[in-house]
Amino acid sequence: MEFLGYTFSDEALLEEALTTPSYRMDFPNAHDNQRLEFLGDAVLGLLAAERLYGEFPNEPEGPLTVRRTHMVSSAALCEAAGRLGLVASLRRNHGAAPLAPNAKTIADAVEAVIGAAYLDGGLPAAKVVFETLALSSEVQAAAWNGNPKGELQIRAQAMKPPRHPEYTLLDTAGKAHAPIFTVRVFVDGLGEATAFAGSHKEAEQRAAANLLNFCHF
Repeated sequence: MEFLGYTFSDEALLEEALTTPSYRMDFPNAHDNQRLEFLGDAVLGLLAAERLYGEFPNEPEGPLTVRRTHMVSSAALCEAAGRLGLVASLRRNHGAAPLAPNAKTIADAVEAVIGAAYLDGGLPAAKVVFETLALSSEVQAAAWNGNPKGELQIRAQAMKPPRHPEYTLLDTAGKAHAPIFTVRVFVDGLGEATAFAGSHKEAEQRAAANLLNFCHF
């Protein structure tokens, strides 16, 4: 049976990969996809790392790790699953409510299918599924517009040794009812950036966004 570009020799593996834990509410003896998801997660990380290593030959480990984090994130896997119609093939309990487009159940199933393909045909088989997913390796500034501090934290912790952004309040100016806060953020190995805003929190967010943009990532 062909699924996500790969033809499975052992269809039972694919069936298990598409069997969500909720399916066991109706069929307690069924094997759900959690073990395959565990395996597929590791295989997916390897395939993503291999692709990024070749695609960005001059990029150091930190940025590559951040790219991989976005590339194999639940959001990215759910987007691919939606685009490829995977959700309709999931085995769930009778009367289950529709899944949200970004449900973890969907991302788990994608990883489980990769794990099943790996067991069925080795790394080349898993790679066929991986390529069919067409996961993006690009991380645009829009990816951190919602939470640049969180994005900077992820990137800093991905470095070796892990770093932590350091925020410093440089100045508070303006009138009492309309203060202006100036903040600097520093990450060893990435650099520093400053920003100002009408609140301390917003100044930190802007400083983090400035540093991310300064790093051209």
